[in-house]
Amino acid sequence: MTSMSCTTSITPLSKAEAGKILSIERLEGNEKVCRRLREVGFCEKAEVKLLTRGGQMICSVCGTRLALSRKLAEKIWVKVSTEGS
Repeated sequence: MTSMSCTTSITPLSKAEAGKILSIERLEGNEKVCRRLREVGFCEKAEVKLLTRGGQMICSVCGTRLALSRKLAEKIWVKVSTEGS
């Protein structure tokens, strides 16, 4: 049984709560997918705000709004940031 505090649990971006500021913990997927995510600002330890959760996940990262498919958002693992959530 894993009983960790909320501050250490991570979840895919696709399952995160809209409106929260999140810290990216890790990326999953092949090298090409991870490289492209990093190129557009989804880097480990970067902060991202999930704005909406619909067919497209709309996020604010590095001062830019980006839309991601739910499938791609499943490859970005995040935790709630301790600052400004």
